[in-house]
Amino acid sequence: MHDSSQIRALLKALFDDQRLAVLATHQDGQPYATLVAFGADDDLATLYFATPRATRKFANLSADPRVALLINNSANQPEDIHRAMAATATGRAVELEGPRRAAYEARYIARHPHLEEFVRSPSCALIAVTVERYVLVRSFQTVLELRMTP
Repeated sequence: MHDSSQIRALLKALFDDQRLAVLATHQDGQPYATLVAFGADDDLATLYFATPRATRKFANLSADPRVALLINNSANQPEDIHRAMAATATGRAVELEGPRRAAYEARYIARHPHLEEFVRSPSCALIAVTVERYVLVRSFQTVLELRMTP
């Protein structure tokens, strides 16, 4: 049995090791997935990423803020069946503005310094996802769930 502190520790370790996530949005009921460079708050309640406003993913999440992010540590090796871990975070996305954007922009640049020019561009949106639930899969079949909202 895993308690929430154990699940949180596994998620934090995974997020510390990984820099990219697959973002899932949808358009007219059709799923759409794309890669994003992400960050996570220490309490895991918020994940964040940057995207140009002229992208399909931005249009999709503007039309419907429900999103999912998948973060995994697979290495495309046979051993992944027993070693890989994947976390799916579901929640709602919102574009950050004002002081909150400034705070998250600093965190984003600290995590992804090579993307500083990108995230500071006036055409770039910084998005925060308020996580409602995590589903963590380990060893191919062990499924753990952490609800972030009551």
